[in-house]
Order: sequence, then structure tokens, then C-alpha cells
Amino acid sequence: MGSNKSGFTPIQKWTLLSTILASSLVFIDSTALNVALPALQKDLGITGTELLWVINGYALFLSALLLVGGSLGDLFGRNKVFLIGLGVFSISSLICGFSQTPVQLIVARVFQGIGGALLTPGSLSILSSQFGAEHRGKAIGLWSTFSALTAIFGPVLGGWLAGLGLWRVIFFINFPLSILVFITMMTKVPESKNPDAMKLDIWGAVLVTLGLAGITFGFIEAPKHGFGNPQIIFSLCMGGLALIGFIIVQSHSTHPMMPLNLFKSSTFSGGNLLTLFVYAALGGAMFFLPLNLIQIQGYSELKAGLAMLPIIISIAGISPLAGKFADRKGVRLPLIIGPLITSTGFYLFSTYGITPGPGAYWNTFFLSFLLLGIGMGITVAPLTTAVMGAISEDNSGIASGINNTIARAAGVLAIALLGAMVLLYFQKSIENEISVMDIPSGMKNEIMLESSKFAAAEVPVDLSEANKVIVQRHLNNSFIGAFNRVVYIASLLCLLGSVMAFIFIKGKQQVKEI
Repeated sequence: MGSNKSGFTPIQKWTLLSTILASSLVFIDSTALNVALPALQKDLGITGTELLWVINGYALFLSALLLVGGSLGDLFGRNKVFLIGLGVFSISSLICGFSQTPVQLIVARVFQGIGGALLTPGSLSILSSQFGAEHRGKAIGLWSTFSALTAIFGPVLGGWLAGLGLWRVIFFINFPLSILVFITMMTKVPESKNPDAMKLDIWGAVLVTLGLAGITFGFIEAPKHGFGNPQIIFSLCMGGLALIGFIIVQSHSTHPMMPLNLFKSSTFSGGNLLTLFVYAALGGAMFFLPLNLIQIQGYSELKAGLAMLPIIISIAGISPLAGKFADRKGVRLPLIIGPLITSTGFYLFSTYGITPGPGAYWNTFFLSFLLLGIGMGITVAPLTTAVMGAISEDNSGIASGINNTIARAAGVLAIALLGAMVLLYFQKSIENEISVMDIPSGMKNEIMLESSKFAAAEVPVDLSEANKVIVQRHLNNSFIGAFNRVVYIASLLCLLGSVMAFIFIKGKQQVKEI
């Protein structure tokens, strides 16, 4: 990236460095933490429900506030909002690292999500504002490449640190990187804002946050309290009504955060429906995969991280080729085929059961991870092309924001819905199995109490050796039964994504539809 070869000015180079580092914080945090979840759960004694909140507390506020973060940057200054987000993100990361209880960690993760929502949209908007049309594509390409590399590095880093008992370092590493970004942004990158920015859609922001929070809370807490619990009923109804209210507000607002007229484009609508289904499948299944590998299949944390590399490497390798194909031949074919391959990969996970461990990886999980990577590699770039190509240049920022928000919200809702289903199935399965065992009722209660920890549930030490083996087998088989239901649903969602592409998405983009 020398000055003569790149053609970038010093300000542009510092901008590129700052935005890449800032995005790396979010990417590494997300990909590394998933692999470290079992170690984190064991150290803090986290239940299955609390584990869902560790991921969704962050993702919920990130997805709900992404569009707000972008709007605030346009209104008040992109650097200013970006740096506030960076500060919130880095301080809450420190608190995550020092957390001693599940509640402390979950609250800190919520603030990490708020910081991320101010930080993430700022990265690309700052980049776009500092690069003219001549170099913008190259700069975004470099930003995307380094982001992909950090995503590759994340699971391996998370697995290695968790294996050493140092999962807290995943959070601590954010702080020195944040200081470096803060210094370069303050001293090297000039401020920018959008002079034509509309005022903030306050009601839209409040309603979408309440809607996602209500539905997420209702489904995550349902296994503990039951769906008939008044608190759960109220939460789900409030969430549903708030999301309906959000749509109504967007249809009447003079400055909506999600302009509904964009959805008049069949390609834009189809692309976002495909995004909803495929990213719901990914978000839901990838939460449970590390738990399966580490707590059931006997992989070490590092080996679990390495096991997932075929996904990221395939996406990084295939995406540029798929993007070139889409430019020449159109987006429709890859957006039909990609989700079908991803669907097959998810389905194959259900055929492995309990394997002999990492030694069986190449004959089992490798093929599924490879197919997921190939399928997503074929899908990602054409999907972006389809969504952005369906609307005019003036609406490109909001279109990108909507698509990113839908992708992240899909993951939040999938983890909540699938988490509720999985925990309920797991606990019911354990209850059915131990009800016929000849052991004291107090011991049965202890097993049921342990089952709230999901894959981390341990067999009571007071059981006889023969009964320990039986109970452990029941715990493992119940998890596999629950996990298989997750990947069946993930496979079906990707299949639906392919159908959406077939129905809604046009072959080649001749003209901007909106």
C-alpha cells in the first residue's frame, strides 16, 4: 500500500487503517466469542438461557440501532458519532473482560451492542466520504478483504485463548486497538457529515428496538417460565405490536429510517427476503455448532475454531469470482444455487450424530462446513449487487443499512426462536428419559436443574457408575436431537431463500428500479 502504487493520499491511508481496525474489533469479537462460549459458560456457571442473552444482548441492540447510528453520523458528524461508539464499545469490552457474574457480562454486552451500532455504519460512511469515485471501489475492496481476514482469524484466536483459559483476553484486546483507532481518527482523519441529512426518526428507532426486544425476551425466557406465563405473553404481544407500529410509522414519516417505497422494487424485496432467511439460518445454527463440537463431540476449543475455517476461507475465495459472474451474467442464478448448496450443508449436519471426535472430522463435519462456505461464497457478493443494483445511487446508503439491519435482526430472532425451541426440547427429552430410571426423586430434580445449562449439563456425582453412563448418554442424545432440529430448520430457511430468489429477483440489472 505504498504511496505511488496505491494512489491514496496520506489522509486516505489513515482513514483506511482506522476503519479497518475499527471493523476488525467487531468482527473478531463476534467470531472469536462463539468458539469461546463453552469455556465462558463453564467459568461463570451460565445457564442455557443466559448463554443466549450473552450473544443476543449484543446483537439485539446492534441490529435495532444500526440505522440510527448511520443517521446520527450524517446529522452530527461521522467521526464524532464513530468515536463515541468506539468509546462505548471499548469501555464495555473491558467490563465484559472483568465480569464475574452472568448478569454483569450480559449488561456489558448490551452496551457493546450500542457502541457497535454507532461504530459499524460509521466505518463505511467515513471511508466513502474520504475517497472519491476514482478510488472508492478499491478502498472498499481493501476494507472488505481485511475484514474477511479478521473473520478467518477470529475462531482460531477464540479457540486458542479459550483453550488456555484466557477467554477474557478476547474482550481485553479491544481496548488497545480502540486507543490506536481513537488517536489516528483524532489526529489524521478530518470530520465529515451529510449536509442534506434529514432529522432523526425517533419513533421509528424506539418502536423497532421495543419490537425486537419484546420478541427476543419472550422467546429466550419462555423455556424458563413457560409460554403461558403472563410476562412472556405480554412481552411477545408488545414486541409484535411495536413492530407493526414501526411499519405504520415508516409509511407515514417524512424522514423514515426504513423508506418502504424502496420495497416496491421486486429485486430489492426479494434480496432482503433472501437475506432474512439465509442469515437467520446462519445466526441460529452457528450459535449451536461450537457447543456441539466442544461439549458433545469432544473437540478442543482450538480444534473447534480450526474446524470452522473452511466456511470463511471458501467465502473469501469464492466471493470475488461470484461477484464477477454476477456482473457478467446477472445475479439470479447464483442467488438460486448458493442458498441450495448452503441448505445441503446444513442438512448434512443432522446425519453425523455423536462422532468419535476430531479424528473423524474429515469424514463428517468438514463436508458440511465446506458446503456452507461454498454456498455462502456464491451468495454474498451477488446478494449485495442485487440489493444495491435495484435502487438509485441516492438511496444506496439507506439500502445498505436496511440490508445489514435485516441480516443482523434475522440472527437475533433466529437465536431467540431456535434457542427457545432447543431448550424446551432438550429439557423435555431429559425429563422423559429420567422419569423411567430407578433413581431417587431428589436425584432426578438435580439432573433437571443441571439440564438448564444445556450442553454444559453435568451428571450428578452421587449416582452409581452405571447410572452415570446412562444419564450422560441421555444428555448427549437429547442435545443431538435438539441440534438436529436446528439444522433442519436452517436447511429449510436456506431453501426458502432460494425460492425467494427464483420468484422475485431478475436476471440482469438494466435500470435502477427505485
